[in-house]
Amino acid sequence: MKSSYDIIETLIRTEKGTFLEPERKYLFHVSKSATKIDIKRAVEELYKVKVQDVNTVLVTGKEKRVRQQLGRTPDWKKAIVTLKEGQKIETT
Repeated sequence: MKSSYDIIETLIRTEKGTFLEPERKYLFHVSKSATKIDIKRAVEELYKVKVQDVNTVLVTGKEKRVRQQLGRTPDWKKAIVTLKEGQKIETT
């Protein structure tokens, strides 16, 4: 079993993510092999909050070009975590 630090890689701090905070939703960059149950347990353990719902999205990488060389950014997994009423993650 993976540790919570292996499952949750980072809290995503973007403009879209900050607009979702009043709805108690937070975006996380997570391991590609993590399940929704793993993500829920990891967030509850690391941030000491109660999780209501977890949605996941597989984000495909983009093609990038450096001079004549074509490359690709890696695929990654994003989790949208909804907290229970009255719960909050301090993001300062």
